[in-house]
Amino acid sequence: MQTSATGTWFQTPEAYEFFASQPKLFKPFLVGVICDPAGAQTLLRGVCVGYVTVERNPIKQYFTRRAIIIGGPVIANDATSEEVETLMIAVRNQFKILDLRFKILNSPIFIETRNFNDYSRWKGAFEKAGFEYKRHLNFHVDCTDKEKMWERLSENRKRQIRKVTNEGVNELRNEGVTEQDVREWYSILSELYRKKVKTPLWPVEFFIEAYRQGIGQFMLVRHEGKIIGGSMVVVLKSEGVSELANEGCVYEWFECGLNAQYKEQYPSVMATYSGMCFAAEQGIGRYDMMGAGVPDVPYGVRDFKAEFGGQLVEQGRFVCVREPILYKIGVLAVKMMKRMRG
Repeated sequence: MQTSATGTWFQTPEAYEFFASQPKLFKPFLVGVICDPAGAQTLLRGVCVGYVTVERNPIKQYFTRRAIIIGGPVIANDATSEEVETLMIAVRNQFKILDLRFKILNSPIFIETRNFNDYSRWKGAFEKAGFEYKRHLNFHVDCTDKEKMWERLSENRKRQIRKVTNEGVNELRNEGVTEQDVREWYSILSELYRKKVKTPLWPVEFFIEAYRQGIGQFMLVRHEGKIIGGSMVVVLKSEGVSELANEGCVYEWFECGLNAQYKEQYPSVMATYSGMCFAAEQGIGRYDMMGAGVPDVPYGVRDFKAEFGGQLVEQGRFVCVREPILYKIGVLAVKMMKRMRG
């Protein structure tokens, strides 16, 4: 499956093992489909790596349990619609054979693929398997040429980056980052989620474990000895993983910055640009910004990301709702929580 155009880091054995190493947060699952023609070699045609979320509070777990397949499944480039449909039906069916205790608290209300590649040719197969397409945007930045990458930045971003180089701002790449740095960065991220994003965030242990295992690469921004922003990225460097010259991808999983307090240092700008430069310097062809909201709905994050010269793509999401009533309750609850926190 290393030659699949739909490969992502989130569908690798490394990702599965990372999710499995944190049982208090995730219940990972792995589903595959093979082709075994008579007299021929068995071929792997599709793989789904995902996880069911885990909450410590049983009541909260009951109402929020969901299965997430980040990046979307890995599908052979020449896979048939029948093979893709079989894969996604297998994803649905695996939750039907769980024991009663697991089913009550961990069988998901819905299953969602968050696509980072193009699945349009198999859209009908997903729909036949019970997955509805939802529109969602993203930005892909071409990092194959660092000079051209710079040229594609908006004039505003170029001005900000030039200015910051004279402001005593330091970039910390993964090799120079300490565990305490990660904890300082997390405090910024958690405040962002509490005040603006208004959705749940994994505890600091998730990020510390990513740091310790080397899963997360940290691009941190420091000013006068203090961490003021940064990002955590994960990296896929393998042959045939995208259309960008088979040179892999860097995924910006989390990003934050003290932008109001440090207006002249542009910590969020520097965090993202540092990740892009890391990709270019490592010979990695793409920087994936992992989401830019729903089309035709105003979204400040999309406006921010648009100035980095990436290509706006709509690769969407596929959602299978297994318990419609609880799903609707959950959607309403999220909206109410955001209003209350606002």
